Amino acid sequence: MARDIRKDFFFGKKALITGGSSGIGLALARQLVGRGASVWLTARNAVKLEAARKELQAAAVDPSQKVGFTPADVAVENQARTAVEQATRALGSLDLVFNSAGVTYPGYFQDLKAEIFREMMDINYFGTLNICRAVVPEMIRRGKGHLVNISSLVGLLATFGYSAYGASKWAVRGLSDTLRYELRQYGIRVSIAFPPDTDTPQLAFEEPIKPFETRVIASTNKVFPPETVVRDILNGVEKNRYIILTGFESKLFYLLTNLAGPLQYPIVDLVVADAIHKKKKAEGRKDTRV
Repeated sequence: MARDIRKDFFFGKKALITGGSSGIGLALARQLVGRGASVWLTARNAVKLEAARKELQAAAVDPSQKVGFTPADVAVENQARTAVEQATRALGSLDLVFNSAGVTYPGYFQDLKAEIFREMMDINYFGTLNICRAVVPEMIRRGKGHLVNISSLVGLLATFGYSAYGASKWAVRGLSDTLRYELRQYGIRVSIAFPPDTDTPQLAFEEPIKPFETRVIASTNKVFPPETVVRDILNGVEKNRYIILTGFESKLFYLLTNLAGPLQYPIVDLVVADAIHKKKKAEGRKDTRV
């Protein structure tokens, strides 16, 4: 017997997705459209957004669904606000807002330029903040809505080589915790997802520039397809979970940071020391060949 799509939790919902032209954002849009939701995408590349819109519109499962986009840099407050206004005008009041826009740039702390730290904070943190500030007043007025902020596994456990990116994702976590406390009284739900390594253009971009030690530490990590991460995010949203995790490793990191407390530091120290030792051995082998 065929499933009645109209009984799906997301059927008829109206969602705004930042970073919606690729990666986790686009995967979110695909699954939401496949479950009967209307979606509005925002990202900086209008060409990619239009390609995504055509694909999603063709995949709609109900005539009532709408798909559209606003090219915007969410790090710029007035552009973020314009994206929210256009989405609301086209779809109606938003039920779901997914803050998925993000960039990464690993490197040794002493080698990273100040501009990199600012870019990470501008897009990853202030981009999330700007969208939240634009949508929350209307959600308060309606007495409902769901904010879903995408952090990262390095927003749970600091990782060698991610001083710029990690700090911005910890900021997203701090913001989300506070919003959860403040907005519950208005009927607004908040979730935060901590995706592990995910097969996205961002992961491909960072691979060649990762410090040696970071590659060693990440070498045993499982890389998840975005569809799996998104399935877990939507399942968490449907069940109104605040913390959303994917995979055993993410759950282990969460337990390590929240239950083990100070024990996380000597454990991570050992992992980093092993990576540094391997780098020195690799450098020694290179010297021998010269």
